[in-house]
Amino acid sequence: MQNGPIKQAKTLHARILSGSFVLLLGTGLATGTNFVYNVAVARFLGPTGYGHATAVYTLLILISAATLSFQIVAAKVVAQQSALEEKQAVYRGFHRAAWACGILVALLLLLFQRPIANYLNLPAPILVALLAIGAAFYVPLGSRRGYIQGVCGFRSLATNIVLEGIVRLGGSLLLIRLGLGVRGVVAANAAAVVVAYFAAVPSRRVPRISNPLLLQNALRETVHAMVYFSGQVLINNCDIVLVKHFFIPTTAGLYAAVAMVGRVIFTFSFAVVNSMVPLVAGTRQEERRGFKVIGTASLLVLAIGAVLALGLRLTPASLWAGFFGSGFSVEGEYGLPYLLSIYAVTTILYCLSVIIITYEMAYKIANTGWVQLAFSVVIVAAICRFHSSLREVIWVQLILMIVLLVVVTIPFIITSLADARAGERTLGAAPIKILRRISEDEVIAEFLKSDFHSAAFHEYREALCDLVTAPNLEDPVENATRKALLFIRHLALWKELPTETEWYEVELRPSELHRIRVFPRAQWRKVARGNFSLTAVAERMRRHHQTIEPSFRAKIEAIGNRVSGHDPDLGAVVLIGLSENEPLTVLDGNHRLMAAILASPDKLGRLRYLCGLSPRMRECCWYNTNLVTLTRYAKNVLTHVVRDPEAELARLLQGAG
Repeated sequence: MQNGPIKQAKTLHARILSGSFVLLLGTGLATGTNFVYNVAVARFLGPTGYGHATAVYTLLILISAATLSFQIVAAKVVAQQSALEEKQAVYRGFHRAAWACGILVALLLLLFQRPIANYLNLPAPILVALLAIGAAFYVPLGSRRGYIQGVCGFRSLATNIVLEGIVRLGGSLLLIRLGLGVRGVVAANAAAVVVAYFAAVPSRRVPRISNPLLLQNALRETVHAMVYFSGQVLINNCDIVLVKHFFIPTTAGLYAAVAMVGRVIFTFSFAVVNSMVPLVAGTRQEERRGFKVIGTASLLVLAIGAVLALGLRLTPASLWAGFFGSGFSVEGEYGLPYLLSIYAVTTILYCLSVIIITYEMAYKIANTGWVQLAFSVVIVAAICRFHSSLREVIWVQLILMIVLLVVVTIPFIITSLADARAGERTLGAAPIKILRRISEDEVIAEFLKSDFHSAAFHEYREALCDLVTAPNLEDPVENATRKALLFIRHLALWKELPTETEWYEVELRPSELHRIRVFPRAQWRKVARGNFSLTAVAERMRRHHQTIEPSFRAKIEAIGNRVSGHDPDLGAVVLIGLSENEPLTVLDGNHRLMAAILASPDKLGRLRYLCGLSPRMRECCWYNTNLVTLTRYAKNVLTHVVRDPEAELARLLQGAG
């Protein structure tokens, strides 16, 4: 039993290594191609022309906040779907949204091409217009790559990245030879994106189905990713844009060459991240416990960065002048080798922060994305304040990257250690045993059956008695009718559960009842006094029997008599939780379960138990009650306030005759 999670973690660890190796190989080829591209463009155009071309290309990278958002969200949600039809349905929804976003970005670039060109000291606005063409395709390219990444097609993803680099290099050299200069380089960059888009064709088509991802969840995931990547692209590229604005063109060109090294390191590091995201997103909490997975990714990044940083520091300045041209030289103690190595260390520190942020984001909505965005704003402000030299610009970023790493690492370590301790306590001691997978329709039928005596259903009790007491789960109309009937009283309760909750019929383990909590509402708050563990509440009810409200006590005793009398109509107890190994909360059936415990633990087997599990159950206020989840619940209540379950039920009944 104890070897299961360990073996699964090793499997995940090995898969990340394998995926990282494939992407690192492809990224290595793409980075090599990109290095040749930068050297060639620098030599042919000189520092000034190279600075112009790099500034425009940096705008494209800034737009990648949207591109990478669609890519990582598509990869995450595609990986979480079990069937190929569902994977492609999710992809099609993101692809349409990505095209809408890409066209909007292109129109904005065309509209503001002249102000942008003036701010960056570009020779002509046409450079921004050419960029707009590439931007229109660049955002939907992210959704296509996200699908490939989500199905773990790392080889195809790596091939597509390499293809983009080859077209960029070949097109730039050709158009420079034809005399188009900077315009030719920008046009080649736009063409590379277009070619990569048409080459990133998803796998074979399957029959179309409706998108299993709700619009609300898709928007939330995309906004979360936009926050994350907005911070990322600003941190990686704002310095190039600001240096282009504050410094003369020749100095800006020199800095662009230095920043290119940071992009090389970040590109290699992000290959590790790209392989980690879909694998972590598709795993369960037990497989993620400990530091092995994130430790592997961090060690890979450290190894790559350390080798490159040391090599850059030891490389003589004359070699860089030979590569880029005689115009790329910095006199004095703080020459190119110094600037390059310090910039490399800055990038390595940031990459370590990215691994932690992305790792958390792969399986939950992480607030660290907002922290990163805040730091990007601080970096912009700091460079605007401190830019007396290129050395000062780099040191400002280095100091802030150290602070960012500390800020994101300490909470992550604390949380991981707490999860590890919780895992050690619960390993091999699951409170339930899963018997079989069941549908949501079956859970709703059982929930409604036990609650049908409520006054809220009085006017429907006679007409719909058979629908509730003898449900036909194979009839979709019946299932829809029962859901509408349940929503008359429990719409807010049910809609608070994560949409991807999986339902099971389970068996309780009496020895682990202390890991099941009563639903924290009404009389149970008074009885529990802050400790909602089933066993703690049961013990309190035994010891303080006379102090408990008589009507509440009488209800429990009446149900206890029914349990002892083998009453077949007690209904099922509904539980919710993160996984079968984590603590559970009773969603429905507090009284029945408590009555069985107080009567005799051996009476627990006379009840039926259903359990909903989701890795996002902590977002549900019924499972994890705090200010954040209660605020989310209030927002959801307002969202559904216009919904009329009784009108829906009337339409269904009318349609059924």
